[in-house]
Amino acid sequence: MAKKILVLMGGDSREREVSLKSGNAVLKALLELGYDARALDFTYENINEINKIKPDLAFMALHGKYGEDGCAQGYMELLRIPYTGSGVAASAVCMNKLLTKKMLRQAGLPSPDFLFFRKREYKINPPSAEKIAARLGLPLVIKAVSQGSSIGTFIVRKTEEILPAMAQAFELDDEVVAEKFIDGPLLTVTVLGNEEPWALPIIEIISSNDFYDYDSKYTEGASEHIIPSNISEALRKQVEAICLAAYKEAGCGGLARIDVMVDTNDNPYILEINTMPGMTATSLAPDAARAAGMSFNELVQLIIELSEEKPAD
Repeated sequence: MAKKILVLMGGDSREREVSLKSGNAVLKALLELGYDARALDFTYENINEINKIKPDLAFMALHGKYGEDGCAQGYMELLRIPYTGSGVAASAVCMNKLLTKKMLRQAGLPSPDFLFFRKREYKINPPSAEKIAARLGLPLVIKAVSQGSSIGTFIVRKTEEILPAMAQAFELDDEVVAEKFIDGPLLTVTVLGNEEPWALPIIEIISSNDFYDYDSKYTEGASEHIIPSNISEALRKQVEAICLAAYKEAGCGGLARIDVMVDTNDNPYILEINTMPGMTATSLAPDAARAAGMSFNELVQLIIELSEEKPAD
């Protein structure tokens, strides 16, 4: 009898539409691979449907809050249902940009300099934009701590733009990071595996917009994926090494995608770790897999196999 797999997608986050695209692409692959597969739009209203369906495996195609941040993973743990991808702890840490940066710093891995702000403190005593600019330089980046797909991310080029950008970010999150802007190539590394992970070919991203924002990621033709990337062999090895180290340090499993910026002196800096990267037609992880000679269906099959060998969180 074919394994019963339930694709969890959609959800209640701001990345819902992208998640639906990822989930439907995965569902199509699973059916073509011969699995007894169906999908569930994982929302508050139908959360109990999972226990009624009783799948052998949950294929996680959720992006953003409640799906990529450890919440859905925790629910699967309570139901004793195996699932693809990283566990509760790794998912929670990597979704939170502040926790990710602290983890990277603790491990001695490079990440851009930053300042951290909480909404309640910001409202009582707004920070000095001049002091932020003096500390991090201009341009700088404002980020909502727990949003994905570049939602709540702003490139600030003038001192007077800092506080308005922070106010916008605070509309999406109670915590905000101001980060030093790294002016150089944007690279992304897809990592697969559990105890002994490996990296797929590095992709260099060129966006038609000011930076690799939501529209660049999910609009056909809005960005270019260069494989192999236009970097030296020495830099390639260095980027792979820090990404594999970050993957292990975070305790990731199955699949993750790690974004890296390189400065003008060829120093790489890890921006973030995506534990549930997109699986759409324009997504980076499937592109990297294709560059390694792996079809989309083969990538989906491998993710399932990796979930079967990883221990419970």
